[in-house]
Amino acid sequence: RLGAPPSGDLPVPPIQQDENAFSFVAPTEFVELPSKGKYYSEGHPLENQDTIEIRYMTAKDEDILSSKALIKKGVVIDRLLQNIIVDKRVKVDELLVGDKNAIVVAARVTGYGEEYSTKITCPACFSSVQHTFFLNEAAVVDPDLSILEGVEKGDDGLFYIDAPRSNVRIGARLMTSLDEKKLLAAAERKKKNNLPEANLTDQLRIIVASVNGSTRPDHINAFIENMPASDSRHVRATYAKIMPNVDLTQHFECSVCEHEEEVVVPFTADFFWPK
Repeated sequence: RLGAPPSGDLPVPPIQQDENAFSFVAPTEFVELPSKGKYYSEGHPLENQDTIEIRYMTAKDEDILSSKALIKKGVVIDRLLQNIIVDKRVKVDELLVGDKNAIVVAARVTGYGEEYSTKITCPACFSSVQHTFFLNEAAVVDPDLSILEGVEKGDDGLFYIDAPRSNVRIGARLMTSLDEKKLLAAAERKKKNNLPEANLTDQLRIIVASVNGSTRPDHINAFIENMPASDSRHVRATYAKIMPNVDLTQHFECSVCEHEEEVVVPFTADFFWPK
């Protein structure tokens, strides 16, 4: 009717297969590093980098989280992070603890959203109540060393802290993810062999890299074993202030007794395994 030739006289065009029709690329985002890359050694892929690029969690990543073998070995979170970090030169074991925490929070948000509902024990009435935290409210903390008394950043990458009681100058280093794993492994060994806990001194042995300029392990161990408790407390408190990290302190109100308090968001099984 429109003057076109009969359909049988027209050549049938071949069906074009779009090779990219089912090629999906997971979106990525850049996570702000609390350290700003300032405390990585020369040549490290994160040296002087403000951010790190991660891929959004996928169903395949959930397979990692549900692996009983990885959970039993205690490496499931590290395996997940290694999988979603875009730059494969970056190794999870080498991440500073604060930077790793920032990536963990960002990974959880990309996978399951910012709302994190879990049970928390009220500090006042000790009731176990369900509470919802909002992970997007986590703030990156890059400490200003200029306002901290008795702390100096050395050219060797160490933070020098003056221990007031023993009048000793301590060179402290920031812990990495690998250091955290070593601490957990040491605690597990002591528990398995019914040995007394030594969490504080074990942590100090990792943090303290020099004592009055000496880096000899025997000198460091001897000092830690005989360090006055007030100096130990001072070093640990100062270390917490100089460590770049993510502030996970949020407001909590008990639904039972109405007690209100600022609490640290707990990392429970609900964090990566929400119901």
